[in-house]
Amino acid sequence: MQLKRVVVTGLGALTPIGNNIEEYWNGLVNGVSGAAPVTYYDAAKFKTRFACELKNFKATDFLDRKEARKMDRFTQYAMVASDEAIADAKLNLDEINKLRVGVIWGAGIGGLETFQNEVLNFASGDGTPRFNPFFIPKMIADIAPGNISIKNGFMGPNYTTVSACASSANAMIDALNYIRLGTCDVIVTGGSEAAVTIAGMGGFSAMHALSTRNETPETASRPFDAERDGFVLGEGAGAIVLESYEHAKARGAKIYAEVIGGGMSSDAHHITAPHPEGIGVIAVMKNCLENSGIKPEEVDHINTHGTSTPLGDVAELKAISEVFGDHAKNININSTKSMTGHLLGAAGAIESIASILAMEHGVVPPTINHSNVDENINPELNLTLNTPQKRDIKVAMSNTFGFGGHNACVAFKKLDE
Repeated sequence: MQLKRVVVTGLGALTPIGNNIEEYWNGLVNGVSGAAPVTYYDAAKFKTRFACELKNFKATDFLDRKEARKMDRFTQYAMVASDEAIADAKLNLDEINKLRVGVIWGAGIGGLETFQNEVLNFASGDGTPRFNPFFIPKMIADIAPGNISIKNGFMGPNYTTVSACASSANAMIDALNYIRLGTCDVIVTGGSEAAVTIAGMGGFSAMHALSTRNETPETASRPFDAERDGFVLGEGAGAIVLESYEHAKARGAKIYAEVIGGGMSSDAHHITAPHPEGIGVIAVMKNCLENSGIKPEEVDHINTHGTSTPLGDVAELKAISEVFGDHAKNININSTKSMTGHLLGAAGAIESIASILAMEHGVVPPTINHSNVDENINPELNLTLNTPQKRDIKVAMSNTFGFGGHNACVAFKKLDE
């Protein structure tokens, strides 16, 4: 059986540095930081009082007010980003075979704010179980793809992948394989997250995972910098329309890039810490290269997981040096989390979109906020520090790793007709 080629025909983004694809790309190439003091709740007593929230976003500008009230923020974000991607792909919903269109979505946590608020409301009462009838449908992680399919009538595979910060990358790999095998013609994939909440920020802070650079939050996300002290929590969504090459060509669709493969692995080491030698990360990139049918020296660009944690950044760069050898110094490496913060389950999607756009525009967005050299990092690596760099990118890879040791890597290629 010959596997079908899979291409990207639509993109949608809702991020801390831009509420659509155009704004997101402009934020990336201009090195905009999305970090700022928290506005969603009073964070005065929290060790970390800033995050990468969405800016100037109002759900009812995009969604019916009654429908929006039935959705947690993570689902609202999914709906907005997927609407943009579907419109960008110019899918004719009256003509396509909706039985062969699926939605595979990633979310690391799901409706955390809904869960938090319902429990707090119950705890503040007299013990009478008064809960919103939409509590469960708003909270469950699989409701985002459910709502996307209900709105558009897509009747193919429909579910959520949950692998912490690798969730949306795993969703893309599943979508890639369904189309490769001929099960679907089109899949809307990606991920969303809305964990900038009292429980989300409090929980990550208790783990000492977050930066505490409260005086200068805009510089707090500083991957690869010697003074990095943790990640900055972000929120939002990224949506990608994947389609079989033959289906896209038949309808005259614009094609951004080809998805040539994906790799997965597990660290099998620790619930939160990466393996210090990056064994799982080495495996996931090797798996991705093999699955893509390419050689290491063909890779031009890697958007790293690069969360700005002391252990994670070093382990990932060691793994890149191990996998790519001498060619590693020829690769444009970056971390767009320096601008967006860490979107958890949505990270794989928005960072894949960044790689796809970098390929389309011939520009690699910078890793911002770098001012101190880390002696544990190979100085020969090009980390695209502080300034965007022009580059003809033919092959790009995007890494995402999640708590629990989940690793996923997706590879994209400039379309070769």
